[in-house]
Amino acid sequence: MTKYTKDEEYLLIINNIMHNEEFQKMNNIKHHNTTRMDHSLKVSYYSYKIAKALKLDYKDVARGGLLHDFYTEEISNCDSIKDKLLLFSVKHPNEAVINATNQFELSEKEINIIKSHMFPIDYKVPKYAESWVVSLVDKVLSLGEVSKKFSYKLTYVFNLYLLFVFNIIK
Repeated sequence: MTKYTKDEEYLLIINNIMHNEEFQKMNNIKHHNTTRMDHSLKVSYYSYKIAKALKLDYKDVARGGLLHDFYTEEISNCDSIKDKLLLFSVKHPNEAVINATNQFELSEKEINIIKSHMFPIDYKVPKYAESWVVSLVDKVLSLGEVSKKFSYKLTYVFNLYLLFVFNIIK
């Protein structure tokens, strides 16, 4: 995904995160059918564009979306299905918040974006419209990434979602 590399405003917002040594480790971690870094960039950028169109706090959305999966443990390293499900649903948002707050100064909204991005799989309900945007974009992109892994072509779901969102904006 190179669209974000041409968006100077977006790049300024995420610059300090992208150059962080700890954050760069996500480039080496598999996530669905991509890397955790690539997934996080997609969630961040598409959420940023939607938030901007909706006149929401797009800066917090860009940063929170980029940090939503900022954890280094790999699900494939978990021994049991129970451990994998716990990491997938409950543990990783908490670990991402801890990692993000150790590395960066975050707003309350950015913390909520990270903490609640797994709703409704996790019980933490998003408090802000910005949190809802990131959570929904994450679900759609994850579905697309997982579907590619299993050779299904569900990218139209993402396009349908974007059409729905942009029609609401009009």
